[in-house]
Amino acid sequence: LLPKSLLQSPSNSRSVFRRFRKVSRSVNRFRARAMSAPAVVAHTKRVCTLYKKALRNLEAWYDRRYIYRYHATILRARFDQHKAERDPAVIAQLVADGEREVFEKQHFQPKKFPMSPGGVAFEREVIPPDWVLDYWHPLEKAQYPEYFARREKRKEEYVTWWEKQYGKATATDSHHH
Repeated sequence: LLPKSLLQSPSNSRSVFRRFRKVSRSVNRFRARAMSAPAVVAHTKRVCTLYKKALRNLEAWYDRRYIYRYHATILRARFDQHKAERDPAVIAQLVADGEREVFEKQHFQPKKFPMSPGGVAFEREVIPPDWVLDYWHPLEKAQYPEYFARREKRKEEYVTWWEKQYGKATATDSHHH
C-alpha cells in the first residue's frame, strides 16, 4: 500500500503509519455512513419530490384555491393508499408510474415563483453603476467620510493611470463623429 521510499527510516515509517491509520479510519467512517441508508433516503426523497411536483402541477391546473385543495386531498389519499407497501419492486414501479403520470399531465405553462429559475424576476437585481455615487448629496456623503475620501483618491489614481496609458484627452476626443 505504501511506497518503500517512505518506509526507509524507522521514525519516518512510524509517522507515515500513524497518518495512514488516521486516514483509513476516516475513510472507513465515511464508507459506513455512505453505505448505511442512501437507498432509503433516496427513495424517501424521491417520493417526497414526486408528491411536491404533483402538488405544484395541480396548482398550475387549478387556480381556484378550493378546487386545488379538493384535488390535493385526493392526491394525498392516493399516496396514503400505498404507504404501507413493503415490496421494493412494487414500490419502485409505483414511483416510476407516478413520475410518468406527473410528466404526462404536466401543465403547458407551469406556475413559477418570480425569484425562482424561470420566474419573471429571476436574477433581475439591478447593480447600480459606480457613477451613481457621484450624484449623492453632500449630506449623504458626510455619513461615510472615510469611504468617499478613499473613493476620491482612487478616482484621481485612475485618471493619472489613464493619462499615462492613453495620453491626455483633447477637444476632439469627446466628439462621436
